[in-house]
This record gives sequence, structure tokens and C-alpha cells, in this order.
Amino acid sequence: MFLRFNRRFKDGKEHRYWNIVESKRCAGGKVVQRQVLYLGEINDGQREAWCQLIDAFDEGSRRHRQLALFPADREVPACADGYGVQVRLDAMELHRPRQWGACWLACQLYEQLELDRFWSARLPDSRKGTQWRHILQTLVCYRLIDPGSEWRLHRLWFEQSAMGDLLGTDDSLVEKNALYRCLDKLLEHKTALFNHLRQRWQDLFGAGFEVLLYDLTSTYFESSQPDNEDDMRRYGYSRDKRSDCTQVVIALVVTPDGFPLAYEVLPGNTADCTTLRGAMRKIEAQYGKAQRIWVMDRGIPTDEVLAEMRQADPPVSYLVGTPKGRLSKLEKALLKLPWQTVREGVEVKLLPPSTDAQDQEMYVLAQSHARINKERAMRRRKLKWLWARLKQIAAMEGLKREELLMKLGAARAKAGRTAWRLIDVEVAPKAATFSFALNRDKLRKARRHEGRYLLRTNLCAENPAKLWKFYMQLFEVEAAFKNLKDDLQLRPIYHQLEHRIEAHIFVAFIAYCLHITLRAKLKPLAPGLTPRAVLDKLAVVQMLDVHFPTTDGRTLILSRYTELNAEQKLLVKQLKLDLPDQPPPRLTASAGTPTRAAIQQA
Repeated sequence: MFLRFNRRFKDGKEHRYWNIVESKRCAGGKVVQRQVLYLGEINDGQREAWCQLIDAFDEGSRRHRQLALFPADREVPACADGYGVQVRLDAMELHRPRQWGACWLACQLYEQLELDRFWSARLPDSRKGTQWRHILQTLVCYRLIDPGSEWRLHRLWFEQSAMGDLLGTDDSLVEKNALYRCLDKLLEHKTALFNHLRQRWQDLFGAGFEVLLYDLTSTYFESSQPDNEDDMRRYGYSRDKRSDCTQVVIALVVTPDGFPLAYEVLPGNTADCTTLRGAMRKIEAQYGKAQRIWVMDRGIPTDEVLAEMRQADPPVSYLVGTPKGRLSKLEKALLKLPWQTVREGVEVKLLPPSTDAQDQEMYVLAQSHARINKERAMRRRKLKWLWARLKQIAAMEGLKREELLMKLGAARAKAGRTAWRLIDVEVAPKAATFSFALNRDKLRKARRHEGRYLLRTNLCAENPAKLWKFYMQLFEVEAAFKNLKDDLQLRPIYHQLEHRIEAHIFVAFIAYCLHITLRAKLKPLAPGLTPRAVLDKLAVVQMLDVHFPTTDGRTLILSRYTELNAEQKLLVKQLKLDLPDQPPPRLTASAGTPTRAAIQQA
């Protein structure tokens, strides 16, 4: 913006009427000037006060100075003598468009968790000036916004983002080796970070830690199993359907609101039932003994561990799912008990512990009418397809016995075990023929179990509705794993060094902490508004460099983020965030004065 006057001769005298004017570039490269404010006739003192001043960094003198901008087609007025600069508006250029909005939001979340303060004390700058804390912040924000490899961050993403502007650094921050060396410095601070985050969850959202949700997942590698027997990369049961790849197992503890408390990386061949005892010890060692309720899915605890939890001092409370085989054993006892409604469409039956039982343990049978309808529809669809397929195979002529067995095996694999076990298939011992019939007894038993699940707990005094809600909160752990694997692209892992494998997961964990913080802020505003949707909305806000050549051979550079639209402004307002001021301009050195960048290149 600058001052401009219009002349008018009246009564033989010249009158000057002043305006504050803004130049704007339109489509086709045309530059138009828009009147911002009409000032009228003003005296020299008033004109000097209204002269628009900007604070710019002069690369020639290496200091900040005040500038007043004027177009090149007119002289600098006397009131601006000493700080007036003439710019060539017709030669304006736009440089380096880069993503700003999502980077700024990620940095805001990072600061709200006070991770900048936490890491500044633990990752000091090196003697060569390497800013490890800023490298880590860049790695975390990259994992949250547009996850990929460290090589992609080094070669592509950093240059296309505004992280350098937000952190006040240049491309040297993401030097390839520095990114990998930063990973080597993180793991020793993992326990301290867990304690720090627990306090932040409590301060920001009043999070409670009486109920802990525990589950495991696996993530695979694009590499073969190493020769070192102590390496964590092992073949095991893969939740990712990649049994051909080595993997590690991740055990995660979260609160019912999804706030992560701790995690552990285990060898890829670790059995789920062997992890609970170690997880409880680590939580107790880190946060002390307290009245906590552990909620887990079936397959994680063993009867031996559950007995230890009941006999502990004080007893450790638990709520855990059980295999459906146990439901068959308790079916007769449960049939005599009445249903209790805990909410619309959900009912439970309570099987209290017997009076002569040494260990007080209660079983809870829950059924959901919506789940019954869903499971029955799935079973009918698969059973109908399997029945039609068996008819087709039976009508085929000229099949050899080996071909028949292969077709039956393919039908079994596609229909699944649930539908296949409801049909009795008998293949002739030597001939290429078979017969099949519906097993109605198994079908009736399957119908009784559909939509029902059995829980066991030592919380005998708790309300059944409360127990059911506790168990339903397990989806928070599943949601955390889904976000880590899909949204934050934890898998696959390409690192070869074991400590960097763990550090890669550690960075993804911190990124998930930013994700869950944003989700917690959005939840009271709109439950359907996801963190990814907000990041994508703000990701279109760009930053670019506006270059104005001056008449003395220098260039005035204004780095500006684009104006937010109404939707983006509404999001920022609802999140109670304040947009930062636009970065101060820079004035390059004159043609004869080399800049620092030129000296470094030389």
C-alpha cells in the first residue's frame, strides 16, 4: 500500500487529495490499484504520518530498516526522504508457492502439547549448529500431514512446504544424514515423554486414567529376516495379511478417550497372551499402583495372568472378552437368567460367581439386536453363495478327483469357515463325486450365538450397563491402530537398523498424539469432523514470495500466506487459534554487493 494524490485546480490554485492505494494483480497479469482509504487534503505533517512504513530486512546492511514504498513512475516525496524506495510494480513476480496452512496447524498442536519446550531441553543444538529439535518437529509434522520416507522429506516435501518459514530455518535442516541421525537421539527420552503427555492430556482435556484399553497389532517390513537372532524382525501372525514379510508387534495402552499412555515394540513372533504381564508392570513402574481397570479383547490374557490380577494387592480389575467356546459351556446356566436392558437394542445377562468360588469372577452375556441382524445377514449371504456353488460343482461333468478337491477347497476359502461348517460335505473315497447337506443343529446353534458375546470380569459390584460401555470403548485402540497404519502410514517400514525401526515408530506415535489432540478439540464442536478433513481444508492455504524489483537494482521480497476463505476462517475461529502476522519483508543487497547465499555458493 502507498499514498497517491489526485490534482484538481480550483480558483486558480492546485489542490491535492490523498488516498491510500493498494496494488493487486488480476487475471492476465494486469495490475489494478484499489483505493483503500480516502484522506482528502492533508498537510505535510499529516502526510508524513500516513506514509505507509514497513519493516524490512536489508541483506546489504544485514539489519532491519524502515521503508516506504512508491511506484517507479513518480518521485519519492520529501516526506519519505531517507526511507523511500521505488518499486517496479509492472515487474512483480511470484516465486516458490508452498503449502502453509496444514504446517501451521501442526505446529500449533505441537506447541499446545508443549513438545517444543520438552524437546528443547533434551535435544540441544550441536556444536555445528544442527537444530535437532526442529528436525524432530519437521519429522513429526511431515508424518501427520503427508507421511512418507525420510528421503522424500529431504528431496521433495520440505521444499514444497512452509516448515522452513515457520521454524525460521532453511533447507540445511533436512540434510539427509541429519534426518537419520536425529532418529538415533530419541528413544532414551521415551519414558519421559509418556509422563509429559499424561500431564498434558490432564491439563488440556481433564483426561482420566482409571480405565486402560490394551491391544496389540503388527506392522511389516520390506526386508528379509536378519541373521541376528536377537533382532525384533521376525515372521509371525500378521494382522496386515502379509505373512510373507517380517514384522514387529506393537502393544498400545490408551484411555477410553483415545489418549495414548504408552506403547512397546516387541519381536514379530510374540504371542499376544505373553505380553499382558509385562505391560502391567511397566505401567505400574511408570505411574505407580492405582485402582485401574484393564479392558482387553479375548486372546490377550491367560487364566494364569487373570488369577494373578485377582490375587494382587490391591486386586487389579479387568474386563475381557472370552472365546465363544466358553459361551457353549455356560449356556445352560445362562438360559435360566433374565435379560436386563442397558440401552435401546442392547441387553445383558449376569452370571454371578458361585458362593463357594475362591476367586470372585462374574460373566456378562451381552446381545445387540443390530449386531444380530448384521451377523445373520452376513451368514445368509455367504451360506447362499456356498450352497449355489456346491450345486454348480456337483453338476460339472468330467472332473477328476484332484480337480474336484481343488474346487471344493477354493469354495471353502471364499465362503469362510463360518458358512462351511454349517454344511456337511462328504467326498467319495475314490470317485470324483460328493454329497452335501445342511446341518440344521449347527445352524440353530449358530443362530443362538449370533450378535452375542461373553465377557468376564472381577468387577462384580459394577453396573452391567457400565461394564458394557467399558468393553465397547475398545474400538478406541482399534481406531488408534487404524490411524497409525492408514492415516500416518506407519507401514511398511524400510529402516534396517533396529534402533531406527523403534525411532520410526516413536515419531509416528508423536504424530498420533497431535492427531488425537486435534480430534479432542473437534469432538465438542462437531463429532463428524475428522482431523484429516481439517488438515486437508487448511492444506490449500499456500505461502509464496512476492518479488518487487526496485529502481536501484535490488529486490523487495514479501513472503505472504494466501488469504483464508470463509470456511477456513470459521475452522480457525472454532479452534480458537490466532493467525500469525505476515512475515516481514526482505530487501536484497544491491547488484554489486554479494549476498550471504552467494558467498556460500562461491
